[in-house]
Amino acid sequence: MKHFKTLSSYLDYLQLPRPEHPMLSVFNSKGDGFLPCPKESSPPITNDCYSISFKKFVEGKLNYGRTQYDFTNGALIFISPRQVLQWDKSVVFEQKGFSINFHEDFLKGTELAQQIKKYGFFSYSVNEALHLSPKEEKQLEFIVENIEIEYQNNQDEFSKDIIISQLDTLLKYANRFYERQFLNRKELSNDLLEQFNHHLDTYFELGKLQEKGIPSIEQIATELSVSQRYLSDTLKKETGKSTTEHLHLRLIDEAKNVLLKPNKTVAEVAYELGFEYPAYFSRLFKKKEGLSPTDYREKYKLN
Repeated sequence: MKHFKTLSSYLDYLQLPRPEHPMLSVFNSKGDGFLPCPKESSPPITNDCYSISFKKFVEGKLNYGRTQYDFTNGALIFISPRQVLQWDKSVVFEQKGFSINFHEDFLKGTELAQQIKKYGFFSYSVNEALHLSPKEEKQLEFIVENIEIEYQNNQDEFSKDIIISQLDTLLKYANRFYERQFLNRKELSNDLLEQFNHHLDTYFELGKLQEKGIPSIEQIATELSVSQRYLSDTLKKETGKSTTEHLHLRLIDEAKNVLLKPNKTVAEVAYELGFEYPAYFSRLFKKKEGLSPTDYREKYKLN
């Protein structure tokens, strides 16, 4: 896997012009300029830069998890430092669009350096692009044009603050559109919750708790073909609970059944449910139920 530490080396790899600023590049093409647009397959690569790109697809298919989406209105793609990138030559983009790339060090000493980490869309892979309406596209194009003007002019002591401010505004709009996209995906979100529950049901029924222990959120997300962050965000939106909370509740529900079986110690129940340490199981159970496993058993045991 190739890793690029500088913005210039990354752009060289893409065969694009060197940036005007060592830590920032802006490409805003109306169809007659340069825009990062792969013409052939790439091996997995990583770099130390953030990337915000808007591209329209001419042909090829991209998937959102297990679902295929219409990219007619284009897609806003967010990539964070050290995220693995790979593309296939069967995907063809229009030259029209924009791409802003900046090294993570460009944000050092600014409030945006911390705020940017809170945006969930930077944790998603490229197939979880944000889709824009024509009106939303125009709103972002206006901001990008302002960034481009500042980027291309003679930069002075105010330039960085102005560009950071514009980037902050762009991301706030993106976050609004991202929230809208979640609202429009209720059916998909419900389907994902159903898949999540079905996966845990199967995992429990096949005895994998005893064999492999409690599944990690990463393992569950991989099985469902989505990122950890997307899974948690979706469940949180629909139910108010994160993936971890859902997993804990399912384990506690299972524990209630096993605790009422005769001739099993609390430690045996903990091991059966995949807990490596019985004390952790007891603490979690009491936190969720307000009773220790022993007290729960005494209260609800079958006579």
